[in-house]
Amino acid sequence: MPERTISTMFDEDHARLDALFTSFQTLKRTDFPEATRAFLAFTAGLRRHVVWEEEVLFPLWERASGMTGGGPTIVMRSEHREIGDWLDAIQRKIQAQNPDTEREEATLLDLLDRHNMSEEEVLYPEMDRMISPEEREAAFRAMEQIA
Repeated sequence: MPERTISTMFDEDHARLDALFTSFQTLKRTDFPEATRAFLAFTAGLRRHVVWEEEVLFPLWERASGMTGGGPTIVMRSEHREIGDWLDAIQRKIQAQNPDTEREEATLLDLLDRHNMSEEEVLYPEMDRMISPEEREAAFRAMEQIA
């Protein structure tokens, strides 16, 4: 069995989340209840993903890199707040039974594309290079404890 890496684990979660959001977009005008379920699953998964990063991955990166007062994780944390704001904006429209979320979706997807690229091309590969297999497994165990 191949070794589990930060890159593969988080890339797979990004793909899973992307599929949920695509389901929401595809269904929102034909099956609003199912679209809502897809969006709620996407939101819950994305918020958990953010917690994994902020509580487990980012502190590990900061210790390993020595970048505790600045660097990419500061920017990524700020982007996480902005992502949360756009999730909330879409959620408000869904609660109002309003499927007209295209503007919010476009902004969210643009932000997620840029954010995920930074993670997938820089942060995750660097984490795999910088931390030991034992630290990586400890991080995975810590993430499994986050509901």
